[in-house]
Amino acid sequence: MTSPWEGERVRLRAAEPDDWAALHAFSQEADVVRAGESIHPPRSAERARQWAADLASRDADPDEPRLVVAARDDDAPLGMINAHRADRLNGTFSYGVSLGSRHHRQGYGGEAVVLLLRYMFAERRFQKAEAWVHASNAPSLALHRRLGFTEEGRRRRSHYSGGRWDDEVLFGMTVEEFAELHG
Repeated sequence: MTSPWEGERVRLRAAEPDDWAALHAFSQEADVVRAGESIHPPRSAERARQWAADLASRDADPDEPRLVVAARDDDAPLGMINAHRADRLNGTFSYGVSLGSRHHRQGYGGEAVVLLLRYMFAERRFQKAEAWVHASNAPSLALHRRLGFTEEGRRRRSHYSGGRWDDEVLFGMTVEEFAELHG
Protein backbone atom coordinates (compact mmCIF):
# COMPACT_ATOMS: atom_id res chain seq x y z
CA MET A 1 0.00 0.00 0.00
CA THR A 2 1.28 3.45 -0.83
CA SER A 3 1.29 6.38 1.53
CA PRO A 4 -1.90 8.49 1.66
CA TRP A 5 0.42 11.46 1.23
CA GLU A 6 1.78 10.30 -2.16
CA GLY A 7 0.38 10.61 -5.64
CA GLU A 8 1.91 9.68 -8.97
CA ARG A 9 4.17 12.75 -9.17
CA VAL A 10 4.04 14.49 -5.80
CA ARG A 11 4.02 13.80 -2.12
CA LEU A 12 2.95 16.04 0.70
CA ARG A 13 5.39 16.19 3.58
CA ALA A 14 6.45 18.22 6.55
CA ALA A 15 8.82 21.09 5.93
CA GLU A 16 12.52 20.49 6.55
CA PRO A 17 15.02 23.20 7.49
CA ASP A 18 16.87 22.62 4.19
CA ASP A 19 13.72 23.56 2.23
CA TRP A 20 14.32 27.22 3.02
CA ALA A 21 16.24 28.07 -0.17
CA ALA A 22 13.64 26.68 -2.59
CA LEU A 23 10.70 28.14 -0.66
CA HIS A 24 12.49 31.48 -0.34
CA ALA A 25 13.07 31.53 -4.11
CA PHE A 26 9.36 30.92 -4.74
CA SER A 27 8.50 33.83 -2.44
CA GLN A 28 10.52 36.13 -4.72
CA GLU A 29 8.37 35.34 -7.79
CA ALA A 30 5.96 38.26 -8.07
CA ASP A 31 3.45 36.42 -10.25
CA VAL A 32 3.31 33.50 -7.82
CA VAL A 33 2.92 35.72 -4.76
CA ARG A 34 0.31 37.98 -6.37
CA ALA A 35 -1.77 34.97 -7.44
CA GLY A 36 -2.24 34.01 -3.80
CA GLU A 37 -1.94 37.17 -1.79
CA SER A 38 -0.02 40.44 -2.00
CA ILE A 39 3.58 41.48 -2.48
CA HIS A 40 5.42 41.80 0.84
CA PRO A 41 8.76 43.45 1.59
CA PRO A 42 11.73 41.18 0.88
CA ARG A 43 12.64 38.61 3.50
CA SER A 44 16.31 38.05 4.25
CA ALA A 45 17.88 34.65 3.65
CA GLU A 46 18.46 34.38 7.40
CA ARG A 47 14.79 35.06 8.15
CA ALA A 48 13.80 32.47 5.52
CA ARG A 49 16.09 29.94 7.23
CA GLN A 50 14.50 30.72 10.60
CA TRP A 51 10.99 30.44 9.15
CA ALA A 52 11.73 27.02 7.62
CA ALA A 53 13.43 25.81 10.81
CA ASP A 54 10.46 26.99 12.89
CA LEU A 55 7.96 25.33 10.56
CA ALA A 56 10.01 22.11 10.61
CA SER A 57 10.18 22.09 14.42
CA ARG A 58 6.41 22.40 14.98
CA ASP A 59 3.97 19.53 15.14
CA ALA A 60 1.40 19.81 12.38
CA ASP A 61 -2.13 20.79 13.36
CA PRO A 62 -4.16 17.84 12.06
CA ASP A 63 -7.05 20.11 11.02
CA GLU A 64 -4.87 22.85 9.53
CA PRO A 65 -1.76 21.17 8.12
CA ARG A 66 0.85 23.27 6.36
CA LEU A 67 2.80 20.98 4.05
CA VAL A 68 5.47 21.03 1.39
CA VAL A 69 4.45 19.81 -2.05
CA ALA A 70 7.51 17.78 -3.09
CA ALA A 71 8.43 15.93 -6.26
CA ARG A 72 7.97 12.23 -5.61
CA ASP A 73 11.08 11.21 -7.57
CA ASP A 74 13.66 13.44 -5.85
CA ASP A 75 11.78 15.04 -2.90
CA ALA A 76 12.58 18.55 -4.18
CA PRO A 77 10.15 21.22 -2.92
CA LEU A 78 7.73 22.41 -5.59
CA GLY A 79 5.65 24.66 -3.33
CA MET A 80 3.31 24.57 -0.33
CA ILE A 81 -0.27 23.57 0.44
CA ASN A 82 -2.24 24.25 3.60
CA ALA A 83 -5.66 23.91 5.12
CA HIS A 84 -6.98 26.83 7.15
CA ARG A 85 -10.23 28.22 8.56
CA ALA A 86 -11.13 24.73 9.78
CA ASP A 87 -14.62 24.93 11.25
CA ARG A 88 -15.32 21.74 13.19
CA LEU A 89 -18.91 22.74 14.05
CA ASN A 90 -19.95 23.07 10.40
CA GLY A 91 -17.40 20.66 8.94
CA THR A 92 -15.85 23.15 6.52
CA PHE A 93 -12.31 24.22 5.76
CA SER A 94 -10.47 26.35 3.25
CA TYR A 95 -7.15 25.65 1.66
CA GLY A 96 -4.49 27.25 -0.46
CA VAL A 97 -1.84 25.86 -2.76
CA SER A 98 1.10 27.69 -4.29
CA LEU A 99 3.84 26.31 -6.52
CA GLY A 100 6.95 27.88 -7.97
CA SER A 101 6.21 29.16 -11.49
CA ARG A 102 8.40 26.59 -13.23
CA HIS A 103 6.17 23.88 -11.74
CA HIS A 104 2.89 25.34 -13.03
CA ARG A 105 0.67 23.49 -15.49
CA GLN A 106 2.30 20.11 -14.95
CA GLY A 107 -0.39 18.47 -12.83
CA TYR A 108 1.42 18.93 -9.52
CA GLY A 109 -1.07 21.38 -8.04
CA GLY A 110 -4.14 19.31 -8.87
CA GLU A 111 -2.58 16.17 -7.47
CA ALA A 112 -1.58 17.98 -4.27
CA VAL A 113 -5.12 19.34 -3.83
CA VAL A 114 -6.66 15.88 -4.26
CA LEU A 115 -4.25 14.40 -1.68
CA LEU A 116 -5.08 17.14 0.85
CA LEU A 117 -8.83 16.85 0.28
CA ARG A 118 -8.72 13.07 0.60
CA TYR A 119 -7.04 13.47 3.99
CA MET A 120 -9.42 16.19 5.19
CA PHE A 121 -12.55 14.30 4.09
CA ALA A 122 -11.56 10.69 4.88
CA GLU A 123 -9.40 11.15 7.95
CA ARG A 124 -10.63 14.38 9.60
CA ARG A 125 -14.36 14.02 8.76
CA PHE A 126 -14.84 17.43 7.16
CA GLN A 127 -17.78 17.68 4.79
CA LYS A 128 -16.89 20.64 2.56
CA ALA A 129 -13.79 22.31 1.12
CA GLU A 130 -13.67 25.94 0.02
CA ALA A 131 -11.11 27.86 -1.99
CA TRP A 132 -10.96 31.58 -2.73
CA VAL A 133 -9.32 32.34 -6.10
CA HIS A 134 -8.50 35.76 -7.55
CA ALA A 135 -10.57 36.31 -10.67
CA SER A 136 -7.45 37.28 -12.62
CA ASN A 137 -5.77 33.94 -11.79
CA ALA A 138 -6.99 32.05 -14.88
CA PRO A 139 -4.83 28.95 -14.26
CA SER A 140 -6.22 28.49 -10.72
CA LEU A 141 -9.79 29.09 -11.90
CA ALA A 142 -9.27 26.40 -14.57
CA LEU A 143 -7.70 24.01 -12.04
CA HIS A 144 -10.65 24.26 -9.66
CA ARG A 145 -13.16 23.76 -12.44
CA ARG A 146 -11.17 20.79 -13.77
CA LEU A 147 -11.10 19.21 -10.29
CA GLY A 148 -14.90 19.49 -10.12
CA PHE A 149 -15.34 22.42 -7.74
CA THR A 150 -18.53 24.45 -8.01
CA GLU A 151 -18.32 28.23 -8.31
CA GLU A 152 -20.44 29.44 -5.41
CA GLY A 153 -19.96 33.17 -5.35
CA ARG A 154 -17.83 36.21 -5.91
CA ARG A 155 -16.58 39.00 -3.66
CA ARG A 156 -16.20 42.01 -5.87
CA ARG A 157 -13.11 44.21 -5.68
CA SER A 158 -11.93 42.55 -2.48
CA HIS A 159 -8.23 42.19 -3.27
CA TYR A 160 -5.74 44.89 -4.23
CA SER A 161 -2.35 44.07 -5.76
CA GLY A 162 -0.25 45.24 -8.64
CA GLY A 163 -2.04 48.57 -8.79
CA ARG A 164 -5.52 47.16 -9.38
CA TRP A 165 -8.56 45.72 -7.65
CA ASP A 166 -9.55 42.11 -8.24
CA ASP A 167 -12.58 40.00 -7.42
CA GLU A 168 -12.31 36.78 -5.44
CA VAL A 169 -14.22 33.74 -6.65
CA LEU A 170 -15.44 31.21 -4.08
CA PHE A 171 -15.27 27.55 -5.07
CA GLY A 172 -16.70 24.70 -3.00
CA MET A 173 -16.72 20.91 -3.07
CA THR A 174 -18.61 18.57 -0.75
CA VAL A 175 -17.33 15.22 0.45
CA GLU A 176 -19.94 13.47 -1.72
CA GLU A 177 -18.84 15.38 -4.82
CA PHE A 178 -15.22 14.55 -4.05
CA ALA A 179 -15.97 10.84 -3.61
CA GLU A 180 -17.85 10.73 -6.90
CA LEU A 181 -15.08 12.47 -8.84
CA HIS A 182 -11.92 11.28 -7.09
CA GLY A 183 -12.83 8.00 -5.40
